[in-house]
Order: sequence, then structure tokens, then C-alpha cells
Amino acid sequence: MAAQVENILVGDLVAEFLQQIGVTSTFGVISIHNIPMLDAIGRRNAIRFVMARGEAGGGHMADAYARVSGELGVLFTSTGPGAANAAGALVEARFAGTPMLHLTGQTATPNMDLGQGAVHDVPDQLGMLKSVSKTAFRVRSAASAFGTLVKAATAAMTPPMGPVSVEIPIDIQRTKIPRPAELATLRLAIPIANPGDAETLDEIASRLKAAKRPLLWVGNGAKFAGTSVARLVDLGIPVITSWNGRGVLPEDHPMSLASTATTTEVGEFLKTVDLMIVAGGRLRGHETADMGMPLPDNMIQIDVDPAANGRTYASMVFHCAEAGAALSAIADRLTASGGLSLDPALSADVEAAKADAYENYPKAFGPYASFPTQMRAAMPRDAVFVRDITLNNSTWGNRVFPLYNPRDNVYPIGAAIGPGMQLGIGAAVGSKGRKVVCMCGDGGFFLNLTELWTAVQEKVDIVFVVMNDKGYGVIKHIQDTLYGGRHYFGDLLGPDLEKLSEVAGINYVKVDQADGLEEGMSKALAVAGPSIVEVDMKTIGDFPRYFKAPSYADGDEDKQSA
Repeated sequence: MAAQVENILVGDLVAEFLQQIGVTSTFGVISIHNIPMLDAIGRRNAIRFVMARGEAGGGHMADAYARVSGELGVLFTSTGPGAANAAGALVEARFAGTPMLHLTGQTATPNMDLGQGAVHDVPDQLGMLKSVSKTAFRVRSAASAFGTLVKAATAAMTPPMGPVSVEIPIDIQRTKIPRPAELATLRLAIPIANPGDAETLDEIASRLKAAKRPLLWVGNGAKFAGTSVARLVDLGIPVITSWNGRGVLPEDHPMSLASTATTTEVGEFLKTVDLMIVAGGRLRGHETADMGMPLPDNMIQIDVDPAANGRTYASMVFHCAEAGAALSAIADRLTASGGLSLDPALSADVEAAKADAYENYPKAFGPYASFPTQMRAAMPRDAVFVRDITLNNSTWGNRVFPLYNPRDNVYPIGAAIGPGMQLGIGAAVGSKGRKVVCMCGDGGFFLNLTELWTAVQEKVDIVFVVMNDKGYGVIKHIQDTLYGGRHYFGDLLGPDLEKLSEVAGINYVKVDQADGLEEGMSKALAVAGPSIVEVDMKTIGDFPRYFKAPSYADGDEDKQSA
């Protein structure tokens, strides 16, 4: 007699599916249209659910969790306004290339897409989700739920990775189906990384053999290809990274130029490079002076996305392949052919350029010149460094603060102000015991202040360093450069952070001297759980003007005057 097949709710299928593919933590907000799924999560008690105060916050937490832990990030939202609230976080995750699964409810199938005003109904939710996600699916029947979940999670984790949304109507969540036989042994069929066309790899190796001063630029698509990168470094090729590619080679390595491309000293070094390989990088405007930085004409681009070819800079050779696999194949060819014949001065020039950049670049920061050194000295080597958009991050945080592992580096790649706190919380959940430092400005910190109570409730080990200049400092610097110094709409009234810490029941440290950051952070890092370190920038002094007019602006303040 055949064994009887157990029937389970689709909501329970979701919980079992997540557990089977290795998910251990999820994030989001419970609501009427996702209760069956979260009820199953709660009953099974095998997966952590972090209760965010808003869907946007939950989305950013899931994003950072995935970046730091290496696991799939999972976000639960309700349908309609709940799903819409998550849109900004999905945009950021898409920009960052984060593997994330967004599970949202939907109205009951008889009411969908009819404009009847059902609770939480919005016009074309699926279209909205497709516009902000890598792709989006709708579960159209209970029988198709399992297959749709498999397709969605596989798509999220297949390079180029990104967030994938799945709508599951509430009536389908509450429908029983036979437990899929494949569920117990499920393994997602993530495509094996392919090094790409052999002839193109041969050409790249040949060009490297002819080069005397090559350089490898590593972006997001290759930031976890540390083993492949290290093989090329051992052959004498130095490495520079995008802001999102940082840590692929520890930034204290003598052949690492870190993310210093826009510094004067490294800019001069780049002029001497006779071949540059861009692996998984976009050469974004922030990192190339709005694509105005002169880079080698002899440029090779490696990217898994064929649409990346020439998107910012033209390349002599474009190789469509997973970057890590391609770099390893190139290293194989170079090693087999006896290595490289490089300029004997190359390695010394790399070390000198980086040393000069690290020494000279902070000199422009006035009273904050020692902040990179002080913060690095206070933090453990394996600490996770999370940043919001701030004056300090836009200057030294993205460039001359050393990072040693790609999973230590989290910031809003889409350049939104405000996700920092939520990214920090998600990073702390996924950090596996490592300390997390989250540097925010007061404007960004206050934008989603309710999520501070998520940090408290979840007891995450995180230090929020709030650079408090009583306003939108980045905006004011732009106004100084382009708008005659007119500081409209940038001054912010915010709560007293010491009293706020008392209300939240967390540790508080104030830094009001330029040389006091290391001591203040050390005190906060010694305390378990969340802490706030307030840096009183009004007392320490103004941050010197740093913003330069972009190429599309004439920078003539007189023409901008009223």
C-alpha cells in the first residue's frame, strides 16, 4: 500500500521551503495578508523572524543580512501599502546585487486586479514589484506555489543576483495541498559559474603578458572572488576596487590600492597603467569623477551581464562570464605560460601611491582628519562597518578607512539617506558574533528612528555612531558649491540623543573633542547590545567644504544667485 501523502497549507509550505534551502533569519511586518506564512514560521520555531517597525526597514535589514552572512535575505510584507513601503529597499538591494526573496501577500484571487477596493488592494502591484525587483512572480494556484518559490529563490541567487518578489494571494496561503515529494531533498539548481569563451580568455591572457603595468579593478560582481584575485596578485598585478568591491583583497595588503581611485596620488598612478581589467564593476560616477577620470584605453571588461559592455567606459575587450571563474581561468593561463614580465617598480609605486593617499587625503577634513585612524583603532579587525550617507562617509568612509573582508562593508549603494540604521540592524543579525559599527548622520538616523526599538528588542550588538551636525550636512555642502551658500531646508530639529538613549534603555557616549573618538567608541564597543555614540560636530567644528561641482554644472555661484 502506498504511503499516504500529508496535506499542508501553502503558508506552511513557504516556511518548510525556506528552512529546506537554509534560511535561518527573516525580516518584515506581520499583517492580515501574510499571517498564514508567518503563523507557520512561528509554529515551526526553526527560523528567526525579526519584527521590523516598517516594511522599508525590514527590507534594508534583509539586504544587509544577506551581504554580511552570505545567506539569502528574506523579507515578508503585506500586500498593497505594505509591499509599496518596501519598494525603496528593493531598489537598494537591486542596486547592490543582493540575493533577496520578498514574499508578499495579495488579495483573494476572486478580487485581484478588479479595482473593487478590496483591503490593501493597489493597481498593478505585480507591475510595481517588477519595476523595482530583478523579477517578480505571482502564485496563481495552490498547485503552482512550490514551483514558483523554487523559480524565485533560484533567480535571486543566480548572477547577476538581486531581489525577487513573489505575490501569494491570501486564499492560496490558506489552501491545503499535498506536501511536494521533492521538498525533503530540495537543492536549488544555481548555475555553476562559467569562465566563458576560451578564445577571449586566451586574448586577455595574451594582453596581460604584453603589459608592463597592469591593474585589476574589482567591483561588486567579483567582490567574493578573493581566491581568484589573490592568484593574480601573486603574479604581480595590483588591485583597486569600487566602493562596493572593497575587502576582496585586505586593504592593508601592499598590492591593494583600496578604493582610492579619486585621490590625487592614485589618480596620478592610474595614468601610468597600460592595461586595466574591470571585473564585475560599473565604473560608477561616484568612483570615477562622473566618468571624467582618465582611465587606460587598453581596458578589458569582465561581467556576467552582457548589457554591462561599454555602459560607462568603452573597453577593448568585453568578456561575458562570471568574474571569479574568468579570473581564475586567466590565472591558470598565466601560470602555465611562466607568469608575467612586469615593470620592477610597479609594486613599489603602488605602495607609495596608497601611502601618500592615506596620509594626504584626510588633511582636507579639518578637525576630522584623524577620524579614520581613531575609528579603525577602536574597532576589531573583523568588525562590520555600516554607513549611511554622511559627510564623513562621503569623504573618508568610502576611501581611506581600511576594510579587510568584503562582508565587512555595507552602505547604501543607491546613495539614499536614511537606510543606515536598518542596514546596521540586519548586519548585526547576520554578523555571527562580529561587532557592528554603524555610522550615520543625524538626518539619516532620525529618518527611521522607530527602528531603534527593533535593535533594542532583538538585542543586536551594534554601535550607532551619530555624526550630529544638526542638519543635512551633505546637502549643505552641495549648496555651498552650487547655490551660493544658501542653506534652505537643511536644518533639522531632532531629539536629545542622550535622553533618547535613556528612553530606549541603551548605552550612550558623547564625543565632543576631535581626539576623543577612539576612546568614546572603545567604551561603547565594550558594552553588549546596542549603543549610541554621539559625535557633536557643532562643538568639534565645521567640516571643511569638500563637494566639487560635477561636470554638468558650471559651478558659477553668481549665475545661481537670486
